[in-house]
Amino acid sequence: MELQSKHQWRSQYEASKQSDRLVVIYYTAAWCGPCKFIEPYVKDFAAMYTDVQFIKIDVDWLPEAAKAFDLIDVLPTFVLVKRGKEIDRVVGAKKDELQMKTEKRRN
Repeated sequence: MELQSKHQWRSQYEASKQSDRLVVIYYTAAWCGPCKFIEPYVKDFAAMYTDVQFIKIDVDWLPEAAKAFDLIDVLPTFVLVKRGKEIDRVVGAKKDELQMKTEKRRN
């Protein structure tokens, strides 16, 4: 799911606080080469892990969403969240690490 408004972001973030479901927030930008590389893998993971919610945020469109979690200064960055709290992070286009951490944290 790609979020494109502040309202969508706030709504999804508030909903995540009420759920034990793993949320993977994918911070990206249209100009980011490594983001384009990993995008197909993120889509595959979202299809594979239907119990996990994947949220895509373009930091140029929603800079306030990037400020929700400290130090989003490298793209792509994946923040793994449960109950509104960061529980893990993957910095860079590291598909194997993203898959491993998603597997580990989804239960």
